[in-house]
Amino acid sequence: MDVIVAGNREELGKAREAAGPGRYALVPTMGALHEGHRSLIRLAREQADQVVVSIFVNPLQFGPHEDFSRYPRTFEADLGVCAEEGVRVVFAPAVADMYLPDRQVAVSAGAMGSVVEGAFRPGHFDGVLTVVLKLFNLVQPDVAVFGQKDAQQLALVRRMVADLNLPIAIVGAPTVREADGLALSSRNRYLSPADRMTALNLSKALRAGAVQREPERIKDAARAVLETAARFDPPLLLDYLALVDPATFTEVTEDHRGEAILAVAAKVGTTRLIDNVVLALG
Repeated sequence: MDVIVAGNREELGKAREAAGPGRYALVPTMGALHEGHRSLIRLAREQADQVVVSIFVNPLQFGPHEDFSRYPRTFEADLGVCAEEGVRVVFAPAVADMYLPDRQVAVSAGAMGSVVEGAFRPGHFDGVLTVVLKLFNLVQPDVAVFGQKDAQQLALVRRMVADLNLPIAIVGAPTVREADGLALSSRNRYLSPADRMTALNLSKALRAGAVQREPERIKDAARAVLETAARFDPPLLLDYLALVDPATFTEVTEDHRGEAILAVAAKVGTTRLIDNVVLALG
C-alpha cells in the first residue's frame, strides 16, 4: 500500500478515512529518518493497526542560536523509509498549518522542563510539549512512541499526558546505537571523522558510570572519561552530566533505590549531542 501524505488538518482527516478504522499509533519526528526512527515505527506497528509518522521541524523548540535552518530536511528519503516500514499516513504540515501568526497559548513544561537539558535550552521543552499536544489533537492517536534517547522529553510527555488527562498511551523505545556505540541522531551527519572519535566518549562515559553502584561513584567514573576527552583535538565541551530520577529529572540522592538515568550533553566542534543510560540503583 502507498503512503498517504497529508499536509493539513483536512487532508489528515481524509487520510485517516482512507487508511481505515482501528487502533492508531503516532511516531512524532522532525524527519531525517534513520535506523533509530525505524525502530520507533516497528514498535508502533506492534502497538496499533495503523501508524502515522509526523515530519515537522518545529521552530518553537529551537533557541535563537540553534540549528533550525541547518537541521537536515530529507523529505523524499523519509517517505521511502516510511513506505519500507509499512507506515500508512505521513503528516507533514507547514509551519503556517501548525501555528497561527498571532498565536497566544502554549504549553508550559514547568519546573521539570527547566532542569538538566532545559537549563541549557530555556523554553525548549515548552516548544516540544506545545507541538506534541497539537499533534495529539490533530492525529488523535491511541498510542504514541518516543525514543529513550531523548529521555527528558519522554518523561515530560508522560507527565503532560497524566496532568492533562489525555487518553493516549505513551511507549518508550530503547536507544539505538551505531556499531561503535554512538547513539543514533540526525545530527551525527555533521560530525567529521575526528569529531566522531571524540564524540564516542559520551557513550564510553556512560558505560564507565554504569558499572558502578553508588551515585557519587557513578558520576565520578563517567566524569573521568569526559575530563580526558576535554583535552582531545577536537575537545569534548561538556554541558552537563546528571544522575536523575526518570520520572521527575531531579538529582538522585545517595539513598535512592530503583531506576535512575545517567544523562550527558556535550558539544564536539559545531555539533551538540545528548545521550543517556538507564541504571538500577540499590
